[in-house]
Amino acid sequence: MTTWLSFLACLAAIGFAGARLSRHGDILAEKTGLGGSWVGLVLLATVTSLPELASGLSAVTVAGVPDIAVGDVFGSCVFNLAILVVVDLLYRRESLYRRASRGHVLSAGFGILLIGTAAFALLLEGRGESPAFGRIGAYTPLIVLLYLIAMRLLYRYERREIADFVEEVAQRHPDVSLRRAATDFALSAAVVVAAGIWLPFIGADLARQMGWHDTFVGTLLVAAATSAPELAVTVAAVRLGAIDMAVANLLGSNLFNIAILAVDDLFYADGPLLAGVSQAHALSAITAIVMTGVALIGLFYRPHGPLWRKLSWVSVFLLALYLLNGYVLYRHGA
Repeated sequence: MTTWLSFLACLAAIGFAGARLSRHGDILAEKTGLGGSWVGLVLLATVTSLPELASGLSAVTVAGVPDIAVGDVFGSCVFNLAILVVVDLLYRRESLYRRASRGHVLSAGFGILLIGTAAFALLLEGRGESPAFGRIGAYTPLIVLLYLIAMRLLYRYERREIADFVEEVAQRHPDVSLRRAATDFALSAAVVVAAGIWLPFIGADLARQMGWHDTFVGTLLVAAATSAPELAVTVAAVRLGAIDMAVANLLGSNLFNIAILAVDDLFYADGPLLAGVSQAHALSAITAIVMTGVALIGLFYRPHGPLWRKLSWVSVFLLALYLLNGYVLYRHGA
């Protein structure tokens, strides 16, 4: 019971502090002159992914549970895509996929590329055929390069095509000073990082007490907790009517999540990170790729009317894939 209460406390801290972190990070981008669609979106995606970064570094250094680190990354990608179901459910005017900009197709495409690269490297490591530079996998510099290319192309595309909806939200807080925003941002970041460092230890305790394997715990429990900021920010954005902000934050977070794998690999002392984890993580990676593909179809096809309740067929498919991934990992993950 104590372990579960600790887990819930972590979840609450990340959810509360993560929402404040994103809000004040957005205000900082505006008040320091770094506003604009690309900067705002990247900042939102980065700050809401701080728990994954903190948890991953803690898991591969202090806690010694690399499966939780890798499971957290791929599980967070799957969970972020499942949050699209929440967006579709909360936005009552029309289907999410009829309202969202087609410009998100580019970031979703890069998401498939990055997740697919990580999955390919994981499968090669399982066969002992992936090259390495000492204790660092060859996939690490490749992931970093692809991430930087994605950021560059997204920046160039959004300068031409995407409206500055992030700036519109930032201007809702004209009375917040730069100093106050910076202070609140730093305090919220400290809470998020501290809770993120705590999570892998709680996850390892839960795995031992419940008889669960680290792959399942990292992919579902820890990933859900570290994705709490994305959920909080997304729900807030939907209530404001900023659908594009919500979708961009989720897809951008997935890009940053894969970049976290490269950071974790740099700090993992026992060789290439993906060589020391379960191959079951490939299931979550493939699920994330398929879910991103489904979202891409929805953005292009723009379905009319709900299939079930208020959900379009795209969201029903996404929810089914998320539940199936969790079930298979629970039954057969190692």
